[in-house]
Amino acid sequence: MLHCFIVDDSDIIRKFTRLIFENLGFRVSEADGPVAAFERLRTESPDYILVDWRLPDTNSIEFIAKLRTLPLDQRPYIIYLVTENEPHEIKRALAAGADSFLLKPFNREIIEMKLAEIRVTA
Repeated sequence: MLHCFIVDDSDIIRKFTRLIFENLGFRVSEADGPVAAFERLRTESPDYILVDWRLPDTNSIEFIAKLRTLPLDQRPYIIYLVTENEPHEIKRALAAGADSFLLKPFNREIIEMKLAEIRVTA
């Protein structure tokens, strides 16, 4: 079973995203910020990590770069979640280690299209 890890400080976004991924057959974990995320990633090795563009007490792009240094069992596919189409910030996130980005708000259909796109390029 594929595993999706959601890092977002919004309870609503985490719950909404969890429902989408669980309905698609994923196992889902979540964290509300970087401290909780790094704690969970000590014992978990997700296939996908969704990272919100704004996290409490950290710069999300630095967080992504730090994620890439973790000794995980496998290299997770990191999706940077943005609420604005800000090309400069998206480029910075991709340079730091994100594999792709997704514009909020999204729904199940958009997630399914993103996952299909990832599978085609993998």
